[in-house]
Amino acid sequence: MKTISSFLLAATMFFTVSAAQAQEVAKTKAKGGAEQVQFKTSAVCDMCKARLEKSMAYEKGVQAANLDVQSKLLTVTYRPDKTTPEALRTAVQRTGYDADGQTADARAYDRLPDCCKKNNSTHSDKH
Repeated sequence: MKTISSFLLAATMFFTVSAAQAQEVAKTKAKGGAEQVQFKTSAVCDMCKARLEKSMAYEKGVQAANLDVQSKLLTVTYRPDKTTPEALRTAVQRTGYDADGQTADARAYDRLPDCCKKNNSTHSDKH
């Protein structure tokens, strides 16, 4: 009888601990669910790609950023509990690039290398 009681107690403890761990994993997944947002940018070259992707990596909540230079689309994977699409759009503008038709921060744009400026004649045939 003692053996059965001990076994039942051990089994109950095991299932209680397992249930608590499963619940904790579920909470992490719910909180950590990443989302994606895309911005049409004024980026024109591979230097722009490197600059934007690096800049976005420093933004809170950003898990990944990828700029397709050809289409000028920046795709950002982020944690919605840490940041918002509006904050990320502002970060793109602070880096010196237009985002979804909203003009880049003028001072940041002026600091861009000439090859990264949207009106540069080197890139005028790509527009």
